[in-house]
Formats: sequence, structure tokens, C-alpha cells
Amino acid sequence: MNSVSKKVSKPLITVRETEHARLTSLALAAPGRDLEVADELLAELERAKIVPDKKLPANVVGIGSTVSYQTELGQTRTVTLCYPGEADIGRSMVSVMTPIGVALLGLSPRQSINWTARDGQVHRLTILSVEPMAKSQAA
Repeated sequence: MNSVSKKVSKPLITVRETEHARLTSLALAAPGRDLEVADELLAELERAKIVPDKKLPANVVGIGSTVSYQTELGQTRTVTLCYPGEADIGRSMVSVMTPIGVALLGLSPRQSINWTARDGQVHRLTILSVEPMAKSQAA
């Protein structure tokens, strides 16, 4: 058993109002193979603090944010959180409809969360930094 699997309470997360609505719809419409991830996304959205779009702090992970995090093994990764149609692992674009994407949503620097990969392995990550979506993409 992975040593990370101990039960740890989840950190508080914050989500933009419009993203909350779009992500809820996306999760509810998920096809069969994505139901587990969809259920996890819905659970995260239910516990999220919802804020008006312009009130989301710049250091909170939202769609379009580029986030650097450290794994429980000390590896550092930098990815951009996106919607499923934009995902491209070659460009480090991670879909919010993946286990790691759900885990990243709404976090800010120094927050940590346990997440379960598709193979059942439990992992832990800690947010190091967050860069908001570029202004030109926000329109």
C-alpha cells in the first residue's frame, strides 16, 4: 500500500462562478468511461467556494492557469489546466477531466492534496506557484 494513502482532509478550494457552472455541466454529461472522474469533479465543485469571475485571486488554479507543483517523490512539474478538448500532454496541457486535473482545480500555493490516479495509486502534490491565464486568453 502506498504510504500516501492515509486519510487527510482536503484543502479549501475556490472556483470562478462561470467555471463552476460549465464544469458542473461537463461532469454531468460525462460519458461512461469518465464517470469516476466526473463524480470526483462534482464532489470538488460541491465543496468549493464559488466567487464572481473577476474576484478569483490570481494565485488560485483555474482553467487556463499554469501551475507548478511538487509530487510526494520531490519531482516538480509545470502544467496548464484546460478543458478536455484542449488537452495536449506534449504541450503540458492537462484536462480538468483527469484525476490530476480535478486535484489541481481551485488550489493555491502551499496547499497539498491527495489524489488517486486511474490505476488506483494514491499520490500527493503540493502547489508551488500559479500563473493566471494570459489576459488575451481570458476574453
